[in-house]
Amino acid sequence: MTQEIHGTVADGFEAVREEFTAFVAGERPDYEGQLCAYVHGRRVVDLWTGDGNDADSLHAVFSSTKGAAHLVAALLVQDGTLELDRKVTYYWPEFAAEGKGALTLRELITHRAGLVGLDAGFSRDELADDRVIAERLADQRPFWRPGTAFGYHALVIGALTGEVVRRATGRTIQELWEERIRAPYALDFHLGLPAALEPRYRSAQPMIPTPVQQAEIDAAPTGPHTLASIAFNAHVPDPGDLLEYANSRTVRAKGPASAGGVAAARGLAGMYAAAISEVGDRPPLLKPDTIAEVGQIHSSGYDLVVRDHRSFGLGFQAIADTRHPFLGAGTFGHSDAGGSQAFADPWSGLAYGYTRRRLAFPGGAAPENDRLVKAVHTAALTLRV
Repeated sequence: MTQEIHGTVADGFEAVREEFTAFVAGERPDYEGQLCAYVHGRRVVDLWTGDGNDADSLHAVFSSTKGAAHLVAALLVQDGTLELDRKVTYYWPEFAAEGKGALTLRELITHRAGLVGLDAGFSRDELADDRVIAERLADQRPFWRPGTAFGYHALVIGALTGEVVRRATGRTIQELWEERIRAPYALDFHLGLPAALEPRYRSAQPMIPTPVQQAEIDAAPTGPHTLASIAFNAHVPDPGDLLEYANSRTVRAKGPASAGGVAAARGLAGMYAAAISEVGDRPPLLKPDTIAEVGQIHSSGYDLVVRDHRSFGLGFQAIADTRHPFLGAGTFGHSDAGGSQAFADPWSGLAYGYTRRRLAFPGGAAPENDRLVKAVHTAALTLRV
């Protein structure tokens, strides 16, 4: 039975609805997803499908959380509270241990610190607490000489950035996110989900790979003490998994800034729209110089953790370089292990957000994002003419 597609699209975006409908028709009958997009601050796509899933449903967005955390950091850079080329130790003296004293904030935020995890790993409880993560990493010897290479700090970059923010402001990233961004724009994107909103959370579901996909997973090179294992905390005796992490009420309540957020697609797209565009009567959160800074590629090439080509701006993924080459230079955003993706393309004025409930193969932005982003972007360019 074909799933019903709910929601609306603006004139000129009918092809996006058609593409979303076509994609959903080929998915499992239990698929749940949301798609939202803004152009120049106006919502032009707002679609959802799935039994029990609606526009207000909240989904685990794993590493898309990093986008919210680093939007907070960008605001603090913009207002002069943080200076990118100051040493991290200016804000956080204890960080100097084990040869990390020369590292700058810019290098930290762009995944160049070499602090992807701990030799001994983290407990599950520790991974839910940014303060504990930061405290333990301050004493850790880097896995490469800081500033000389880069690798994805999957579970810790939010805590590292967050500790600098806390030292500079006396406030956590989660508090500043709520006060300066989420609440003023009424965004359905939470770094710390209130108990009253728990009924709206759709628990993350496991990936169901095909036999061919499972063979790819089984053939992937692994080792208990690789950088990838350390970065994803897989080298400890009882690491847990992504589903346990996302579906933990403790994680959702605390909202760790690397991967603990929950959101609706409206919240993801709304955040990036607010970053680059006038929304309602509010000016863009980021000034043109700041938009250029966060979208500028700072780290690009061979990522020592994922062992593949990656590119990062200031805490954000450089989406146009690594996934969607038709997007404008300087596009910034983040995808996540569950398959969701969100970004802002300042050239077209496009802000995009996509969520799905079931984890997608092979991890990271789900494959359907390729066709959905293309459809939305094509319509957005037509709208500009």
